[in-house]
Amino acid sequence: MKTLIRGIYPARCLVCGDIVSSDFGLCGACWAEMPFQEGLTCNSRGAPLIGSSFDSEEICDACLRHPKPWGRGRAALLYQGSARRLIMGLKHSDRTDIARPAAGWLLNVCQDIIHKDTIIISIPLHWRRHLTRKYNQASLLAYALSQLSEADYIPWALKRHVHTPKLDKHSPQEREAIVKDAIEVDHKFITRYGNRPILIIDDVMTTGATLASATRALNAQNIKTVDVAVLARAVFETDF
Repeated sequence: MKTLIRGIYPARCLVCGDIVSSDFGLCGACWAEMPFQEGLTCNSRGAPLIGSSFDSEEICDACLRHPKPWGRGRAALLYQGSARRLIMGLKHSDRTDIARPAAGWLLNVCQDIIHKDTIIISIPLHWRRHLTRKYNQASLLAYALSQLSEADYIPWALKRHVHTPKLDKHSPQEREAIVKDAIEVDHKFITRYGNRPILIIDDVMTTGATLASATRALNAQNIKTVDVAVLARAVFETDF
């Protein structure tokens, strides 16, 4: 039966749609073009760094100048080329099938920050945007990651109680001001899980303003151990 189904509905590459050998995979060409994070990266925001180091907690100059409120940060991909197309499909084109393999890529870079007592949470959408989009891509990634890592996932930990505009065309300072108080922590979450380490998941990190807002909301509730992970991070000239 499986052979018959595969004959009618062959597995397709997540990016280009060509036939591949297994579900949720990439063809050879798209795999080669996928900008996976390799080599040395900033321990705080996952930005690529030049050279090599024996220090697993290397920090980039940008984070030394402006430290992030979270502890460690990881990114599976660079937000460019085929990765950008993939994430846009997940985010805006109902490509929810992308979440499962993407969570596997996330797990590869989060092995050292996910432990048996880690709580995985996700950046929330405001209900108005959720109504339009129908799903939260960060939640899909977080849930899939929890299934692979066997860590607990709490989908209702954070709430976005302010409907903020899209941040695309705003400066880093404007982004931070816009989302500064937009996210709050559910009080039941503090009572039940406030003493456990937290990993916040989002799809893309550009300046990190939204992740910083979520982290500060958790810190304000005396949750001190907060790490972040994103499927992809934007790359700027200053990263190299």
